[in-house]
Amino acid sequence: MCGIIGIVSINLKDAALAKMTLEALKSLEYRGYDSVGMASMDSSHLEIRKSVGNVEQFERIKSPLTMKGNVFLGHTRWATHGEPNDTNAHPHSDCNGEIAVIHNGTILNFLELREDLISKGHNFKSETDTEVIPHLIEHFRKLGMDNFSAFKRAIEHIHGDHAVLAIIKGDNRIFFSKRNNPLIIGLGDEMNLISSDVWSMIQVTNRTIPIGDDEIGYITADSVYAEKLTGEKINLKSRLIVQQFDKTSASLQGYESFMMKEIRESWGAVRDTLTGLLKENELLNKTIKAIERAKRVIIVAAGTSYNAGLLFTIRLQRAGFNAISVIASEHNNLRTNQDDTVLVISQSGETMDSLIALKKYKNNGSFIISLTNTLGNSISSYSDIALHTRAGPEIGVAATKTFTSQVGALMLLSSLLLNESVDYLKEAESVIANSFSKVIGYTKIIGSELSKKPSLYYLGKGLGVPLAMEGALKIKEIAYVHAEAYPAGESKHGPIALVENGFPVIFLNNGEFTDELYNNVMEMESRHAKTYVISAGSKISTNNNQNEIVLDVPDPRLSPLALAPPIQLIAYYAAKERGANPDRPRNLAKTVTVR
Repeated sequence: MCGIIGIVSINLKDAALAKMTLEALKSLEYRGYDSVGMASMDSSHLEIRKSVGNVEQFERIKSPLTMKGNVFLGHTRWATHGEPNDTNAHPHSDCNGEIAVIHNGTILNFLELREDLISKGHNFKSETDTEVIPHLIEHFRKLGMDNFSAFKRAIEHIHGDHAVLAIIKGDNRIFFSKRNNPLIIGLGDEMNLISSDVWSMIQVTNRTIPIGDDEIGYITADSVYAEKLTGEKINLKSRLIVQQFDKTSASLQGYESFMMKEIRESWGAVRDTLTGLLKENELLNKTIKAIERAKRVIIVAAGTSYNAGLLFTIRLQRAGFNAISVIASEHNNLRTNQDDTVLVISQSGETMDSLIALKKYKNNGSFIISLTNTLGNSISSYSDIALHTRAGPEIGVAATKTFTSQVGALMLLSSLLLNESVDYLKEAESVIANSFSKVIGYTKIIGSELSKKPSLYYLGKGLGVPLAMEGALKIKEIAYVHAEAYPAGESKHGPIALVENGFPVIFLNNGEFTDELYNNVMEMESRHAKTYVISAGSKISTNNNQNEIVLDVPDPRLSPLALAPPIQLIAYYAAKERGANPDRPRNLAKTVTVR
């Protein structure tokens, strides 16, 4: 889940290039903020500075803008091997300080390699798996190999998923290798970049080249080179993608947090998603036909994307489709075949569990459709059909506008599959915007109250259940308040035992089963629970319940979109009340690229 960036330039150097690297690291910080480090190099020196903490702390403590060189590496870490501290921070180096390496991924055989290298006289400083890489490069250089050959041989010795960048003193190249973890080249003006994601490069260039698995190579300021580990050369420029985005979209633009900014961008993101998909008429038709001819439709995703996918699954199941939702990390529990169509949903297109599931199901002969947010990602590249939302960069770790955009895209697909008119989706943008405006005050009160509670329930029925799951997930990950989601009727089969005076229960009423939800609210209130109700379209008539807000929706199918802003805002305000940073929740990274 770490973020990596490399930049090599002809004209820019020293403080200007250091600042560009630092700004890229700020964009990558959602991938991990346990520690930060940078390396700089010119023809005569190589320097490494690193520290525990986030980018702001690193900048204050290590003064990276005084670093010199025309080649820079940057790394922001989500710790796996070794606790977060200065020593375990990246970059890592060899015995002589002539090689610097940054790495995202996991080296499965690092203990074996480490022991072998120690026996050969190498001195290790950290607890990380990454440190074996510079020592391997050093070892093979001592055997007389040129720099690229030594780097390639080192990569051949490591097992596991990785994205690696390396620089070697006196060599004006950034070497790279990729297996499963994301890596993208950016082509700039008299400079080239290579990074974990597109968004870290958008201030410099919109011309990008995705790197494939088991590809290895290097970039200079004015050239790019790659080959397969087998030695087969690759025409990288044939993969050139011109990204379409607004350069200001990855900045705060005056907002106090990215999460609030991105919730406010939800209605525009959904509009752009629907408009973009409807323009891809041929691709949509192929998607519909692939799902219609399948004996089973398998929806694979993780986290928030799983909750969005479950809404789609329910819609298809109700129409008689054999649709199954699979949590990506549990993909081994289902065997697919050539009669199955698999829909993989991932915001980043790099989620490791989803990517591994995709590859397995594709090897089984299944037809693969993907729904992701960026062009040129790994999941898209392995898909038979690649669909995209147009939510733009999402810097906050918690998915907000990307969740709403996924829901909008999946509503469009389900309506096309059910032969429904999609005209109702013209109201999607206004429904989300109006919901936000109506609930912002109410959700601030709820969030403040819930921030003081040790635990709570989210309950719903039908399509309200995936929304309840998303609500519970949000308040757990952002505000660190324990929450569980259940079908409201299931609450009687065990969970209600925890309900006592003042226990908070949030009901999400999407207008389908209002009468039944009324009974469930009464059950909770009779046990003195503190109930909150968010309804779309139809009110639950409780005993003068003052804690219900009703959202207007012109079509009941739009209810999930109306309910998305309140569940996100509740978590946001609970986090703010607890003094937590909603953009950087502890222990989490936005893109999970480890198994």
